[in-house]
Amino acid sequence: MNKFMRATLAEFVGTFILVFVGSAAVVNANGNVLIPAFAHGLAVVGLAYTYGHVSGTQINPAVTLGFLVGGKMSLQEAIADWIAQFAGGILAAFVLFALIPTTDDYGVTTGSLTEGSVWMAAAMEAILTFVLVGTIYQTAIYKKADNFAGIAIGLTLTMLILAGGPFTGASLNPARTLGPAIVAGNLSYVLPYFVGIFGGGALAGLFHTYVLPSND
Repeated sequence: MNKFMRATLAEFVGTFILVFVGSAAVVNANGNVLIPAFAHGLAVVGLAYTYGHVSGTQINPAVTLGFLVGGKMSLQEAIADWIAQFAGGILAAFVLFALIPTTDDYGVTTGSLTEGSVWMAAAMEAILTFVLVGTIYQTAIYKKADNFAGIAIGLTLTMLILAGGPFTGASLNPARTLGPAIVAGNLSYVLPYFVGIFGGGALAGLFHTYVLPSND
C-alpha cells in the first residue's frame, strides 16, 4: 500500500474512532458536558500520536479545508481525505446505533441554540472551529509545540467543547455532525453547521498562513 492510500485509510479509521467515541460519550453523558468534552479531547490526543505520522491526523473535514486553503496539501489529497472522513463518521454513527439501538440521542451535536437560533449556533461553531484549526496550525503545522502538539490540540478541543457544548453541541467537525444526524433522521441543522464549521476552518487556514505564519 502506497503512502497516499495509507494516509487516506488512517483518516477513515481515525475519524471512525473519533465519531464513535464522541457519540457514545454524548449518549452516556445525560447532559453532563464534562463527559463528551474529555472523551473527544482524549480521543484526539490518542489518535494524534497513533496516526499522526501516517496522515497528520486531521480526522476533520474543516481541518482539511484549512490545510487546503493554506497551501499545506493538494486538492487531490483533500478530496480523498474528505471522502474517508465522512465515510468513517457515517459508519461510526450507524455502528454505534446498531450496538445501542434503544438510544433516542444518537450522539448528535446539538445544543440550546440549535433548534431556535440555528444560524447563531453556526456562528458559534465557526468561532470555535477557528480556534481549533489555529491551534493545529501553530502546534502541528508550524511545530511550535514539538512532541506536545497532540496534547495541546486535545486540550484545546476539550476547552472548546466545555465552552460551546451546551449551546451547539460543539461539533467543530462536519463528519462528527453528519453521521449522527443521518442516523437520527434530522438534517435540518446540518447545512448551517457546515457553513459555520467549514467557514471557521477556512478562515483559520488563511489567517495562520498569511497573517500569523511561522517565523522560522
